[in-house]
Amino acid sequence: MAGRLRRFVGVVALALLAWGGAAAAQEFRALARLDASRSGIVEAGGAVEISLGISQPIPFRAFLLDAPPRLVVEFSELDFTGQPETVLGHSQHFTGLEWGHASPGWTRLTAELAGPMAVTEAWESTGTGPQIRVRLEPVALADFAARAGAPVATRWQLPEPASVAAPRRRQTGEVPLLVALDPGHGGLDPGAEADGLAEAPLVLGFARELKEALTRAGMRVVLTREEDVFVPLEERMSVARAAGADVLLSLHADALAEGEAAGATVYLLAAEASDTASARLAERHDRADLLAGVDLAGHDDEVAQVLMEMARAETQPRADGLAVALQAAILGAGLKMHKKPVQAAAFSVLKAPDIPSVLLELGFMSSAADRRRLADPAWRANMVSAIVAALQVWAVVDAAEARYLRQ
Repeated sequence: MAGRLRRFVGVVALALLAWGGAAAAQEFRALARLDASRSGIVEAGGAVEISLGISQPIPFRAFLLDAPPRLVVEFSELDFTGQPETVLGHSQHFTGLEWGHASPGWTRLTAELAGPMAVTEAWESTGTGPQIRVRLEPVALADFAARAGAPVATRWQLPEPASVAAPRRRQTGEVPLLVALDPGHGGLDPGAEADGLAEAPLVLGFARELKEALTRAGMRVVLTREEDVFVPLEERMSVARAAGADVLLSLHADALAEGEAAGATVYLLAAEASDTASARLAERHDRADLLAGVDLAGHDDEVAQVLMEMARAETQPRADGLAVALQAAILGAGLKMHKKPVQAAAFSVLKAPDIPSVLLELGFMSSAADRRRLADPAWRANMVSAIVAALQVWAVVDAAEARYLRQ
């Protein structure tokens, strides 16, 4: 499914680019334009009529308001140009005319009334030369008071928005990068153990050193665990999401029961594990904890899975970029990496669909050489510097891409 989704997104993107080019060439515009030659104010006895020639039919509504008495005509959406008195003319029934932006997607014409009036006609012709006409006639003050008031329960009014968190926006470099560091294991789960060393406290100590260096470099950092306590794997994603993390880096120092392995290794979520990850998250997690800023309440698992895969279609290439940056920085610092420095696996901590996530095996507890390196303060300092450099480079490239996509 992930492969099909990425191909679908690519096709849609190309189609939108092609449509955008064609639209620009033909100067398509979503809003109607006012035709001054077919617009004006006409007085007929005691009545007055506002006539607006428009380039295309649009929804509109007319109503009266008091204090001061005025006519309000709202359009979705009419592009006004010039001053209203210059375009429409004057009337003894109006003491002032204004037009302009009213709210997103709406513009408004306001006419202050010299005396109480009522809207007796408000209609629109939608054939050749579309036109909107609003006719007013004088009425008694009591009649005006009975008619005045903002409209309610109209089809133009939208329901109150759902109360959800702000939608996740990828970082653009405008604020410091927020990094979620995830020291693996902890508490009742010590991780790999060898020669008197345990993985959980070792990676926690390294995470604290890395946090200090990242903070000095101007980044913000949150740890998924601050002490030697057990934190469920998928809860680590929740901690990162709740903090608004821009990226998640999980730190480990595993052991291999069979064969030999040594050196740092960067892991990404395997493509074939993507669909399964989305399905399991949809089954087990609260709907509010699947995607930041997306209200999934009331939606079934299939809808949630599709939305997560769409989010992952953007975040996974960003995670790939971080993996490349980490590999280059670690090797550039002269530090040893595994013979296959970047690999893919179905690690649970990498399954956040809306946060670029990678797992870094600092070394292997099953390797005596790696254990010596992991216990060496000088080696740890070099590795910390390499990771900081990788995140700095990645943040600049990632932010530039985000700005380009917004444009």
